[in-house]
Amino acid sequence: MIVALANLAYFGVEFVVALRIGSASLLADSADFFEDASVNLLIFVAMAWSARNRSHAGMAMSVILLAPAVAFLWTAWQKFEIPAPPEPLALSLTGLGALVVNVSCAYLLAAYRDASGSLTKAAFLSARNDAIDNVAIIAAGAVTLYLWRSPWPDLIVGLGIAWMNLDAAKEVWSAARREHEAVA
Repeated sequence: MIVALANLAYFGVEFVVALRIGSASLLADSADFFEDASVNLLIFVAMAWSARNRSHAGMAMSVILLAPAVAFLWTAWQKFEIPAPPEPLALSLTGLGALVVNVSCAYLLAAYRDASGSLTKAAFLSARNDAIDNVAIIAAGAVTLYLWRSPWPDLIVGLGIAWMNLDAAKEVWSAARREHEAVA
């Protein structure tokens, strides 16, 4: 529950900054924070459910994991219409704040990282993806500030975030299907 609330709080911060500076990667990451809040809340509730119902929750989570990809596509489309780079310092600082939140959440979730169920797999994959995302966002801000004043570093990182979430959705779906078949 603590992880869900922390993710929900930083979703708000990152979403506002993403809209303010026009960042595709931050918008995708803010959607990822919202997805993490949803996933962790669902995990918190679903752990008391039967194995069959948990497998259904795992399937639902695989769909929730698609939210950052959708957010990226929407923002990328807008970037092609108005190709301006995001404000690089705000991008990097917001990414750094996100990294602090995600490392703290990963620390809280570390005890569950080796569990094989789809619910715990979803929490672990979200935590893994988030730390990688945040380091890439910080780097995109630095590249935009010092090397290449362009929207491309931000778009490339946003694409990476979307791709990792698509892959995580596939892995969680597969784990949930295996759980469902084992229960059936």
